[in-house]
Amino acid sequence: MFRVDRMVGVRGVCALVIAGAAMSVSGAAKAQGLPPVPVPPQNPITEPKRVLGKILFWEEQLSTSNTVSCGTCHVPARAGTDPRIAVHPGLDGVPGTPDDVRASPGVIASDPINEYIRAEFFNLQPQVTPRSANGMINAAYAPQLFWDGRASGQFADPETGTVLIPVGGALENQAVAPPLSDVEMAHRELDWSELTVRIATARPLALATGHPADVALALADRPDYPELFRRAFGTAEVTSARIAMAIATYQRTLIADDSPWDRFMAGQTNALTPQQQQGWADFQTARCNNCHTAPLFTNHSFRNIGVRPIAEDNGRQGVTGLAADRGRFKVPTLRNINLKATFMHNGQFNTLQQVLGFYAAPPLFPDNRDPLLIPPPPLPPPVQQNIIALLNGGLTDPRVAAEQFPFDRPTLFTNRPEDQAVLLGGGVAGTGGVVPQIITRDPAMIGNLEFRIGLNASPQLGGAGAFLAVSSRPPQNGVVLGGELWGPVTLKDAAGTEGAATFFWPLGVGDIWPGQMVWVQWVIDDPNAPDGQARSNIARVRFFCPSDGCEEVCTADHDRDGATTVSDIFAFLSDYFAGRIRADVNGVNGLNVSDIFAFLTAWFAGC
Repeated sequence: MFRVDRMVGVRGVCALVIAGAAMSVSGAAKAQGLPPVPVPPQNPITEPKRVLGKILFWEEQLSTSNTVSCGTCHVPARAGTDPRIAVHPGLDGVPGTPDDVRASPGVIASDPINEYIRAEFFNLQPQVTPRSANGMINAAYAPQLFWDGRASGQFADPETGTVLIPVGGALENQAVAPPLSDVEMAHRELDWSELTVRIATARPLALATGHPADVALALADRPDYPELFRRAFGTAEVTSARIAMAIATYQRTLIADDSPWDRFMAGQTNALTPQQQQGWADFQTARCNNCHTAPLFTNHSFRNIGVRPIAEDNGRQGVTGLAADRGRFKVPTLRNINLKATFMHNGQFNTLQQVLGFYAAPPLFPDNRDPLLIPPPPLPPPVQQNIIALLNGGLTDPRVAAEQFPFDRPTLFTNRPEDQAVLLGGGVAGTGGVVPQIITRDPAMIGNLEFRIGLNASPQLGGAGAFLAVSSRPPQNGVVLGGELWGPVTLKDAAGTEGAATFFWPLGVGDIWPGQMVWVQWVIDDPNAPDGQARSNIARVRFFCPSDGCEEVCTADHDRDGATTVSDIFAFLSDYFAGRIRADVNGVNGLNVSDIFAFLTAWFAGC
């Protein structure tokens, strides 16, 4: 396997974008503590490929909900892990019991045509992964990835099965799993042929704002994804293998090696505090380094430390089938560990004190526990505090904590409350005395032709009809009035999905306006509701432009026939008096007389 010297290869490539500043300043002064980054010769690092991988890593449009990117669950400032905490009920399926897993929220379950359906354990709420998210920083050194190591070093084309990288392709292997996971990012039965078309037709990072400098430079001339792939690979084809190779290339540049410990080992004797220095000595005496071996602070082995019973999750055994691997999980790195929200594969612990206390205590689940932990390591309270002092910053790269290049990132749609729908009260209870609930998680980005509004009604209403009330006017007394009724939509009645519904609303350019707000509410035929109609709670939706701006449209050409004529006036007035949201042309305070003046001003000005 070809290996790139970190200072000349990875750092030199990245520095092309940032004018050589951020990466090279610290590099020359540091000890050569970490080994060269392993790079398979079949996927060499190039700058166009690296920046394409960065764009794809942060691309929420890689998910069929348009709400999840790789970076959603792998946040640099949290050591490349997920700061969000959601609960998976574990083996017993009952929340609030000891086998619960604290992990990452994913997507609401959706069927093969992307309509919402109920999922076991999670109903019509976001599903949760069965393990916590591992960090992607320094993952380039791992021969296998995921907690159970199922992403091996041999990478085969996901669509053809042809082996593309025989050795050293764990990053590529890992990259192709989440986009097709119907828990993490996808609707059910999604395949790569559909997903690659989806990416090829998407506007790069349209949902993200605040693009980092290297990304902004790459997107400055408004390339589409085929053009970005042409720059990275020589031709414009968007394929699953190329997506994986680009993301893996980006991850091979995420190397954290500038912690106080690194500086201390390079000869800066004051880089660690006295207590941290003692913690480093105690770390070795307590045998922590047997698994968390410096300088990577992992040896990439798989160990059973007895966190929970093996029956709940057999770990590595699920991959190898070997009884000796039961309950074993990959040893994580301790670099940047103080930035994490939870610890262990199941997110069981919240603090480093809990982690050290666990290792010092007698085992609760000794079956196949690693011999290195027998007897438990010597960790009296003073030693624990010294080691915690080391872990609490001594192994943290300040660039990671501050999300500085190459650990910088854009601001995702899901990180911008101002662009997300707001759930309000209101509604009319029906069957079971329950108010149906509206689902508005998709981004209301102009040009998003996949925008969905979902419904979670009583399962007893399966097969009932429903309409979506949409208005530019604020609701009154918990009811959306004075707008349009869209539908009908039939609530699902198949076993396990009863009472769910989805309305698809393509947000076409010229049909809605930047900053425009609408209020939406489901109206459901329900014989047990007053006047035979139940109503959901209300959501306020605000439309926004893609990051590279909305396409220009001629406001005066209301009928979209390519000309400004008197027919546009009649078309506008028809929409206005019917209360249609298309007539809210100024996007301010709903439909009112100011929209008439705004339209006529545009009409007389022409296009």
